[in-house]
Amino acid sequence: MQASRASTFAVAAGAAALLAACAYSASGRPGNPGNPMSFFVTSSNPGKGADLGGLAGADRHCQALASSVGAGDRTWHAYLSATAQGASPAVNARDRIGRGPWQNVKGVVIARNVDELHGANNLNKDTALTEKGGVISGSGDMVVMHDILTGSTSDGRVAPGDATCRNWTSSSEGSTIVGHHDRRGTAGDRTSWNASHPTRGCSPEGLKSTGGAGLLYCFAVN
Repeated sequence: MQASRASTFAVAAGAAALLAACAYSASGRPGNPGNPMSFFVTSSNPGKGADLGGLAGADRHCQALASSVGAGDRTWHAYLSATAQGASPAVNARDRIGRGPWQNVKGVVIARNVDELHGANNLNKDTALTEKGGVISGSGDMVVMHDILTGSTSDGRVAPGDATCRNWTSSSEGSTIVGHHDRRGTAGDRTSWNASHPTRGCSPEGLKSTGGAGLLYCFAVN
């Protein structure tokens, strides 16, 4: 009887170890149930346009959406810059997203590091997927939502002037810089994924009028 119980225990322990090994192999990280995602575009806005509750509120939104699809064991930050305010220095989006590499929910690599992200990256409409794997509509679609909030220059630093909707706390006054996730626009920097043009305002309506829905780029820091 004891031998039988010992054998059953050994089989169960072996099965558990195999499952754990498979989970680690699938993601390269313990505790992750196979979701390889380290980059996504948010499927939604918190509801107040560019008033995200500051950088901290934007990060919480990224974290919550990542958690909803089983990727909450990573630390997630929104790709947003912020202007200097009082004793607080300016914040550059490129400095708050980790080192990379980053890949979407399907495992497609967006960029291997910060320099590549701000250079010849692989970010476009087909790869800039939501946390659920959805495609965001862009130029040529019936509803255009390709404006992604960044408040940044093309090299990932804070844009000059008040281009962050009062550091992501305003849904009325000001405007912000957005990028085009589909890399489509007019000439020059307007094809940029992170610095295409300013919005007409910070409210949901103002963001919508220039082709957006207040969506964010989210990156896994670790």
